[in-house]
Amino acid sequence: MDTKKALKLFTPVQLGSLHLKHRVVMAPLTRSRAEQPGGIPGDMMVQYYSDRASDGGLIVGEATNISLSARGWYGAPGLYTNQQIEGWKKVLDAVHAKGGRMFGQLWHTGRSSHSDNQDGNTPVSASVDPSYWEDPDHLVSAPGGWVQSSPHRALDISEIPGIVEDYRKAAAGAKAAGFDGVELHAANGYLLDQFLQDGSNKRTDPYGGSIENRSRLLLEVVEAVTSVWGGNRVAVRIGPSGSWNYMRDSDPAALFTYVAEQLNRFGLAYLHIIEPRVKGSVILHEGQGPIASEQLRKVFKGKIIAAGGFEPDTAETTVENGVADAVAFGRHFVANPDLPLRIKESVALTPYDRDTFWTFDSAGYNDYPFVNGLASR
Repeated sequence: MDTKKALKLFTPVQLGSLHLKHRVVMAPLTRSRAEQPGGIPGDMMVQYYSDRASDGGLIVGEATNISLSARGWYGAPGLYTNQQIEGWKKVLDAVHAKGGRMFGQLWHTGRSSHSDNQDGNTPVSASVDPSYWEDPDHLVSAPGGWVQSSPHRALDISEIPGIVEDYRKAAAGAKAAGFDGVELHAANGYLLDQFLQDGSNKRTDPYGGSIENRSRLLLEVVEAVTSVWGGNRVAVRIGPSGSWNYMRDSDPAALFTYVAEQLNRFGLAYLHIIEPRVKGSVILHEGQGPIASEQLRKVFKGKIIAAGGFEPDTAETTVENGVADAVAFGRHFVANPDLPLRIKESVALTPYDRDTFWTFDSAGYNDYPFVNGLASR
């Protein structure tokens, strides 16, 4: 990366009502460190997010359960109890004390779950697909370890308003906790994505069939959440052509073009796009450019954050070329709590340890070094 000229990554940007001083965003990262039982953010999470906060920088918090029946990952936090909200307040106080900003990510895992994560309840989805829970590759983190998903059931149409209300309540909980806004997780094969894509949505009611019908739940949830926050404090994360969690669609270009067009009417803070070159935390297509962001930039009228497999140089090129307004980093933020400083000063990045991504203690979480050589303080 050419360091002789000022980097576009370190110029200000307005995302909705947020004024950011730079464009290096921390991506939402499931890390399994919430205190159990209860999914309550504790001292480890306070330190983790405080260490990664920067003046005028944006953190998108990890995927956060909107209800008990939304849970699909052991150790993930929630936003549906008073104790969870109080835990998040401590995190937000620490982030704000450093001049940072933070969006909470609202999450319903749908079929990607096990009944043990939901006190015995059966996970729900758009439609029933036994091949999903029968596949030994579809593992979820549960109290007893990594297990195959439980059999799921299709949501009855009468239950859908309750799901929308769960999102609205969680959005209100995020506001009470002190977040600066919320992002809806509509990617990676979780509930909203399960409704969007026809590989998982076989419904014949008003929430299935056409692209318009399959997009209905997402748009109803956006409507509910913006009623709490206003559009300029709400964002949506999508994964066009993403394959994580056995996702597939017969015409992803048409589907996500329609979604982006419909989201224009809400005046969102940003659209967060996961590039299809990644599958979860693994890069599938080395060297592939930000093709999803390039395509949807032609359709979406607001700001775009691109994510998925970026390095400092490719992030700079993506922002410089106007493909995205900011870039979210995941794995590099895990191992480099001071990532914006390292990028700005061209300091070598610490390698990450994938084996500690989803464990439960401070190893590989709060012990990575800063530029000055000290571990997290």
